[in-house]
Amino acid sequence: MKHVFLCGNPALDLACTLRARRTARFETLDAPDRLDAWYLESGIVDAVSPCQEADLVQAVAVREAVYALVTARLAGDGYDDEALALVNETARRPPATPQLTAEGRWVEATPEQALSTVARHAIELLSGPEVPLMKECANPECTKVFIDRSRGGRREWCGMESCGNKIKAAAYRARKKETAAAR
Repeated sequence: MKHVFLCGNPALDLACTLRARRTARFETLDAPDRLDAWYLESGIVDAVSPCQEADLVQAVAVREAVYALVTARLAGDGYDDEALALVNETARRPPATPQLTAEGRWVEATPEQALSTVARHAIELLSGPEVPLMKECANPECTKVFIDRSRGGRREWCGMESCGNKIKAAAYRARKKETAAAR
């Protein structure tokens, strides 16, 4: 299974690696090699030292802190002090640093550097101009938060394949059923 990157920011994409938080929670970071894959697939790094169990535990803690900060921001609430401290502490560590090679840009990092880079993305997002563009998916079962960069700012779904088509198909079936019942 590959990871999904629909949110428009690596910090939001990490926060959404725990899916369906309000219903049948589905953990996508269930092993250290899944975290390795996430770092690579996200484009944060081109190569990462193999993650250990402790790296996974730390990444999940940061993920939950980012999610808490994002949802507090969406709700207009104050930030949780522990979540804020963890994201800031993680961002203070050295980040993944790009290098120029004969082939182009290359980013090799440790899991700690990759996670620091994600925490920095969270800080930039939550303190930057895209805050008003953050939305939660309109699918009541989905808990993904995304940046709505659509024309007119009317995007409702994290993605059409994952949520939009399901909701639209369900609404169509309900209308058909209603029409049939009215006859």
